[in-house]
Amino acid sequence: MATPDAATIPGERMPDGSTPKGSAPGRMSRRTEQAIRDTLDGRPGGRFRFLLFAGPAVTASIAYMDPGNFATNIQAGARYGYGLLWVVLLANLTAMLFQALSAKLGIVTGKNLAEHFRDTVPRSGRFAAWGISEVAAMATDLAEFLGGAIGLSLLTGMPLMAGMAITAIVTYAILLLENEGFRPLEIAIGVMVGTIGLCYAVELAIAPVAWAEAAKGLVTPKIPDAQALTIAVGIIGATVMPHALFLHSGLTQGRGSPRTDSDRRLLVRYSNREVVVALLLAGLVNIAMVIMAAAAFHAGHSAVAEIDQAYRTLTPLLGPAAGAAFLVSLLASGISSSVVGTLAGQMVMQGFTGWHIPLLVRRLVTMLPAFVVVAIGVDPTRALVLSGGAVARPAGADGGPGGVHPPPQRDGGLRQRPADPGAGDRRGGRGARPQHGAAGRRLRAAGAGAGIGKSVPGALTRPVRGGCPHARG
Repeated sequence: MATPDAATIPGERMPDGSTPKGSAPGRMSRRTEQAIRDTLDGRPGGRFRFLLFAGPAVTASIAYMDPGNFATNIQAGARYGYGLLWVVLLANLTAMLFQALSAKLGIVTGKNLAEHFRDTVPRSGRFAAWGISEVAAMATDLAEFLGGAIGLSLLTGMPLMAGMAITAIVTYAILLLENEGFRPLEIAIGVMVGTIGLCYAVELAIAPVAWAEAAKGLVTPKIPDAQALTIAVGIIGATVMPHALFLHSGLTQGRGSPRTDSDRRLLVRYSNREVVVALLLAGLVNIAMVIMAAAAFHAGHSAVAEIDQAYRTLTPLLGPAAGAAFLVSLLASGISSSVVGTLAGQMVMQGFTGWHIPLLVRRLVTMLPAFVVVAIGVDPTRALVLSGGAVARPAGADGGPGGVHPPPQRDGGLRQRPADPGAGDRRGGRGARPQHGAAGRRLRAAGAGAGIGKSVPGALTRPVRGGCPHARG
């Protein structure tokens, strides 16, 4: 039984510590490589041999469940109910196609997307594209990192800056798993993807969902007004992520060390199956986000548009379990997507320029903007929305035209916007229809059980127990 040469193993280090040209960062164990080789050669491998090929799509799929998706999906569900679910479905189907093509590129050519760019584009254009990609990656990473820190801060009541420091440590610890090969890192990312999915399963079990309306929203394309179009564009922008395309092509390049076209065809077949499964799960999570926001906020709280507002309104409406599940999913999303963003940024730099910097340096550079943003007093949830590519707040949604907000109140924690008792009853200047039927009765009963009646005029200024005393104005 032949053992692949060390130089053919993806990410295997050369004697000088460098990575061979055309190989992905990280590596797989010789045992895993040999098992993949046996499968490609047609030797029996058991009924679970398909798991040998799993990992790249699961890792890339976390980009479709990052905190930017939380922000846009909350806006979509709170303001338009189930009406924009079809946009989420369409965006995820498009993402499946793009990710499948990206994975195929790496398998067939043995090079990632950035390396192809380097080989075909003139030097000036190559460095310009690299610079743009780096700025975009840093902005995206700011949203992902802040999302995890906000989730930890709200969940535990610790100061936001302390939450950011802990998030940074956890993120780097997960990145260190790459030293043991990509498989441990892929398993860690997979566990977080499963955690996010489980949390939203809990949310859907608690929320009073109008399933018939949700099903209709999935298959009925409509754009009610100009703001809905803006939010729809934000959903697509937060779903189809360029850095995930760069990363996916790098994770599959040379994986399994294909020797013939037959090997490559089999690898592409396994890759396509994983893409469908992984991005189907990501799509279901995004759909669940919109459904949860629609069920909880649309009838009476359509002004909810930011993550901390959603948590503070969700807890009295649906109970502490719903609020805790929301924050745990946000924390898992922020940490895992920040890890993936760092890996993607490293791959982009190596592919475009051939340069390599230690992961610690890369992590510190990409985290720095987040600490600066919080230190100078910028509203962290606002920064998350803007850097994550989410859309601007609807005009007049919280008392200010065109998203101009009145001064926020503070309780020593994350900034909180003052409640507008009438905002929850407006949709684009029109009176919102109350939610009828069993779903509406369950939602009103949940509110009454929390002692808040039919509306929660003070929900958006409800302090978090323990507070987050660090955030500055």
